[in-house]
Amino acid sequence: MAFKVDVRERDPPLVWETAGRGVRATPDPDYAPALYVGARGDRAHYLDWLADELAADPKVRALARERWYRSLRADERSPVLRVELERLADVERAAREIRRREHDAHAPGVLRLYDVDLDPQFRYCLDTGRDPVPDRDLRSLDLAAPYHALERGEFAGLTLDGEPAGSSDVAAALAERDPDVLVLSSGELVPLLAGAGVDLGRRPGYRTLAGESTYESYGRVGHSPARYDVPGRVLVDRSNSFLLGHAGMAGLEYFVAEAGKPLQELARDSIGGVLTAVEVRAARERDVLAPWQKRQTEAWKPLDTLRAADRGGHSFQPEVGVHEGVHELDFASLYPNVIREYGVSPETVNCGCCSNERVPELGYTVCEKRDGFLGAVLGPLLDDRARWKRRLRAGDDRGESPNGRAGSDVTREQGDDGVESLNDGAPLDAETAAALEAKADAVKWVLVSCFGYQGYRHAKFGRIETHEAINAHARDVLHTAKEHAEEAGWRVVHGIVDSLWLAPDPGRAQAPVEAVAAAVSEDVDIALEHEAAFEWIAFCPRTRASGGAIMRYFGKRADGSFKLRGIEARQRTTCAFVADAQRDLLETFDRERTPEAVVARLPRHLAALRRGDVSTERLAITQRVTRRREEYRGATRGRAVLERLHRLGRERHPGQSVSYVVADDDRDGPARVRLAFEDDDAVDCDFYAERLVSACASVVSPLGWDAARVRRALREDRDATLAAFGE
Repeated sequence: MAFKVDVRERDPPLVWETAGRGVRATPDPDYAPALYVGARGDRAHYLDWLADELAADPKVRALARERWYRSLRADERSPVLRVELERLADVERAAREIRRREHDAHAPGVLRLYDVDLDPQFRYCLDTGRDPVPDRDLRSLDLAAPYHALERGEFAGLTLDGEPAGSSDVAAALAERDPDVLVLSSGELVPLLAGAGVDLGRRPGYRTLAGESTYESYGRVGHSPARYDVPGRVLVDRSNSFLLGHAGMAGLEYFVAEAGKPLQELARDSIGGVLTAVEVRAARERDVLAPWQKRQTEAWKPLDTLRAADRGGHSFQPEVGVHEGVHELDFASLYPNVIREYGVSPETVNCGCCSNERVPELGYTVCEKRDGFLGAVLGPLLDDRARWKRRLRAGDDRGESPNGRAGSDVTREQGDDGVESLNDGAPLDAETAAALEAKADAVKWVLVSCFGYQGYRHAKFGRIETHEAINAHARDVLHTAKEHAEEAGWRVVHGIVDSLWLAPDPGRAQAPVEAVAAAVSEDVDIALEHEAAFEWIAFCPRTRASGGAIMRYFGKRADGSFKLRGIEARQRTTCAFVADAQRDLLETFDRERTPEAVVARLPRHLAALRRGDVSTERLAITQRVTRRREEYRGATRGRAVLERLHRLGRERHPGQSVSYVVADDDRDGPARVRLAFEDDDAVDCDFYAERLVSACASVVSPLGWDAARVRRALREDRDATLAAFGE
């Protein structure tokens, strides 16, 4: 099992496989990666021209004419030129040179290139049929160090599996435990330890795969740290692995099997990148090539269609206030199930061969002759996640095969709904339950990306009309659910894309919410599930406009737990002290349900702040830097933090996070803040007091109070207390 492939500039790939408790490394000199070139329309003669151009290229090992499907919509295979190269490192270089030759020949846009930008280890496994899933558990070692120590090139704070360590301890652990996977807090540990004489690989040396960079995605600035590689060991960088942070190693291992992509490359993928890898593998099984630079324009539409198509998901305006006896109903993986159940896929929407108008509002057709590529890709993920959730709800332990699906020794039963379930087994142990949760979370995140990614211009198998059709179906499904609920005596107090909150309609008898969910599920062919019953739920008003804020609410479930969305305790930039204080105020809100009682609780938190009883760690604010230090125009706290870092000889780049305590918010420049790791006790109590007031205002806002009313109540309480003291 090829759990790691070392890609080298001049030598053949070195394949690392598990061998009992150890590993073995085998070079593969016969492997030759290939890219494919097709010609547009009737320009097939350009392939002959290109073959002549490439014949003497030393990077090219062989040229051959083959026939492949060049798109999901293709009914016939097309002739392509297979360009077989000497080394993995040559693929993108050769592709760029072909583009230059095409331009020099005054034929831009004639050639289409395929299977170019596949990650090297993934390409190797895809081409050779190697399985990247190891046949034993991989041994791992966790290394971490605070970022400020890494920036100074120091080992201060270095930990090994959570315990304090030095470079010599790391070397000893590598020799003794021989790990297969190194989980790093930052890839910068690789050159730092190498500089201290500690090779993290099974052989000396390391490679820099890519330098750090800043990017923008959906209006949000991000930072990609430098990436490194060492021989014979998988590097998983916590600072550059979304799925590791949200789903753990079990989630990563699941997608290694689903995508056929080795762990190191998959760990650093975005959720869209993971989905793309699964799609590329599925397309290869259908003999469909993956386009390099997709050139697919949006089809012309009437203005009314364009207006409807651009609407996106639907939300109902929440009813501001506190509501009792509310039930939350959620569609299970709404968008992915729309794709599967309604056959929505890039090659099926507006196929050109069918005359139906299956997509609501838009009038788009959906092919009746094709099964739908996207649904086939997502189907196994949906089924696996549903099965894991059933197991977790039932608390039963059942066997699984190595790829995460039910093993052959498991008995299946088919229920009335046609869904297979597994017979009851032994109780789940904690480790198995945690692994199931991790895998379910990993699939959830990838499924979240499946519809939005269809509208992404670089999505290899995406198409904007597919994205629009998914949204249109989802809007129709949500409205259908609302109609069923109202017919059954319920009132929709809020709804967001795939969720509804139902309160009893006064003066009417209500059908059980389970019956409502069942009726909707049968009508739309997508399961509507009862997510939670609430003792009460409160929807907050907008701060700068009338009406309710769609994503600001909080409530107490029937099991006693709280659900918070959008308020300070859920915001990334809220310090722990303010978040904990708001949770305490919510407990008071739950007991008393009056704004006066909540505000009366606030002074104890203000007093703790003024007395200096709050530690620096609980006051630290973490925020993402959005631009470089010199690019800030205003005197913001973000600029002050960067200036302070600069004075200390350190830098943070756009997209990276910084942690700081506000020392004096009335000042400009570096003195306004202090860094979280600095040995300094300066704190601007007025700043944090204002944050407490804002957090309190969020809690009482559904009852009609705002921050000004909270401040007035605090003053009145203080004046009343002073007056009583004077008597």
